[in-house]
Amino acid sequence: MNFDRGGSVVPRPEPRAAEAIAADAAGPAAAAVRFTPRPVAPLGHRERRIIVTSMMLPVFIGSVDQSILASSLPSIGRALGDVHDLPWLITAFLIAATALTPLYGKFADIHGRRVMLLVALGVYMTGSLISASSSSMLMLICGRIVQGCGSGGLVTSAQMILGDIAAPKDRAKYYAYFSVAFTTAGGCGPALGGWICDHLYWWVIFVWNVPLCLVAVALSLTVLRRLPRYERPHRLDVIGAVLVMAASSSLMLALNLGGARYPWLSPPVFALVTCALLLGTASVVRLLTAVEPLIPIDILSDPAARLAMLSNCFGWGSIIGLNIFLPMYLQSALGWSATDSGLSLVILMVTLNASAGLSSQIIGRVKHYKALPIACLVLAVAAVIALAVSASAMTPLKFEIILFLIGVGFGPTAPLTQVALQNTVAARHLGTAIGAMNFTRTLMGTILVAVFGAVVLGGATARETAAAGAQALAGTSVAAFSVVFFVVAGTLTVALITMIRLEEKPLSETMPNARL
Repeated sequence: MNFDRGGSVVPRPEPRAAEAIAADAAGPAAAAVRFTPRPVAPLGHRERRIIVTSMMLPVFIGSVDQSILASSLPSIGRALGDVHDLPWLITAFLIAATALTPLYGKFADIHGRRVMLLVALGVYMTGSLISASSSSMLMLICGRIVQGCGSGGLVTSAQMILGDIAAPKDRAKYYAYFSVAFTTAGGCGPALGGWICDHLYWWVIFVWNVPLCLVAVALSLTVLRRLPRYERPHRLDVIGAVLVMAASSSLMLALNLGGARYPWLSPPVFALVTCALLLGTASVVRLLTAVEPLIPIDILSDPAARLAMLSNCFGWGSIIGLNIFLPMYLQSALGWSATDSGLSLVILMVTLNASAGLSSQIIGRVKHYKALPIACLVLAVAAVIALAVSASAMTPLKFEIILFLIGVGFGPTAPLTQVALQNTVAARHLGTAIGAMNFTRTLMGTILVAVFGAVVLGGATARETAAAGAQALAGTSVAAFSVVFFVVAGTLTVALITMIRLEEKPLSETMPNARL
């Protein structure tokens, strides 16, 4: 075992066979087939805990961004005089994060997890500063795009690092640390965002976390020097990433403009939908023909991996949609303040992540680890249906009870789907598989946010004027939010069905480098 100049553990170099040298000369794809990283000394529990604890900060930063903005959107719309483009603050962020997440996975497989995390933090801080200095909605959207480019590597990096240091059977146990970060972010995010908008300035939302990013950089340069490294030669499919981003952008733009600024059958919307279909088809062709596609066919062809990703993306996509539109529902339909609507969502995020943390302690210790997540997800579906049915006659107590049930019900889905995916893929695809799961999750969240935005804001066009643009949202009917909640119940049901079909494979007790 050797150490590089930065102190990272690396496999000891050994004499290479002539065929391996010839494979290198044939190109990166051939070299990836021949390259086999040597096993390294396993880390002890104390060392793993230190590394996982240090990763709680990037997880918190990447998680709090969406929840803190959810309760702040109406205030930002009033400050900048633009309501109809508010969904783009979320959509643009998610599109950027969606397209770059698989690239982060492969980048980490090539250059190491620590380098990837440092790049992500630098890009994220740049986007935060651009957003805070914005004087128009267009500039703010551009800043959010840059933020999204960095955010795509924050939570993903923590998940990949956990996969590098712990066997699948132990990962759920360490996932509890991440649940603490998720819970803290979800609990304080909506309330903090509402309080900032009510008592400070909206742009503070984008700069308060810059010091936290600097601390995360310091941790990456110190604690992560102990991280084992399993780099492999890979070829980055930049063309595939560009096609995915272009297709997603065209679809999201069509969903945001259709019914709001242009009729659904108008030439601009029709052209955007056509572009989305053509570019989406080109993305699929690229996936099937590239030497090393953005998402390897080995992953997509595995039924367990495919079902785990589907359950994760439909489930988390639903929660992302609720996080964004519940504050809008409370403020515009029920007349709550930004602070009150933010505080009301604390119960959802706290219970969700607490439920995820508690269930993660059970997953690795029982044989039938799907039973609890399935039962809980049934509860979440029922709670969302109750929310949709009673949207027009909601009381604060009833609302909090429903949010509690949704959080408890969905929580176990997160650790189950991640462990199930990492338990079935080969170690050489670990980073890419995690990136692919986050890719599908953010893509589904992006689509749902755009669809919900079209439903909620579609009827406000006639009322919007330069002087009264901020009041356009206030006239949104409760019926539109009820439709949104019914759609969320449907997507959660899809997550439930895919989880039921997911094969319950025994969780491996070996480290990833032993399962190449």
